[in-house]
Amino acid sequence: MAALIQPCVIVGLGNPGSEYAATRHNIGFRVLDAFAERHGMALTAQRRFLGDVGEGVLYGQKIRLLKPTTYMNSSGRSLYALLNFYKLPLARTLVVYDDADLALGRLRLRLSGSTGGHNGIKSIVQHFHSQEFPRLKVGIAFGDRLTQTGPRNAVPFVLGHFSAAELMVLPHVLDLAVAAIAHSIEAGVEAAMNHYNGKSIPLPQS
Repeated sequence: MAALIQPCVIVGLGNPGSEYAATRHNIGFRVLDAFAERHGMALTAQRRFLGDVGEGVLYGQKIRLLKPTTYMNSSGRSLYALLNFYKLPLARTLVVYDDADLALGRLRLRLSGSTGGHNGIKSIVQHFHSQEFPRLKVGIAFGDRLTQTGPRNAVPFVLGHFSAAELMVLPHVLDLAVAAIAHSIEAGVEAAMNHYNGKSIPLPQS
């Protein structure tokens, strides 16, 4: 029987700075902020870890939160610094980030996988030489993006802001993601996958 994987480090990916704060690409940051607020874990800037860090205890486990402030393409530097300092395994790190090919309102938990072209995940893989870490993909596709076929110009989309219709859904998305993270910590990533990967929040008409 496979060992239960219960993350003790939760990483939200995004870009620092006010110009990026409200973009789709920063939903990892927003999920982590919502999780920290829900569970009373304050995030503070820590230069040693090149990011904002928080910690607390949940379900009897010491949990550390990390928002790398290295910009997305260098997220691995920050995570490597934190895990190396605390001697924590990559396999117990849950990375939260945006997925432009997954509908807004959907989550997808995985125990491992490819980079999927995501620069933050590429950076983590490059620093650890491994793709073996759990991740929580948060869907950001909406409207015409859901029905597009062929090549997509992803950069303007992910660095764009949510529409008024999307903003109506976003609080529910954050709540769902926060619950999925908590479930992963309490019962293991596999159990959370079974519970949350099939869930969907209804979208308003675009």
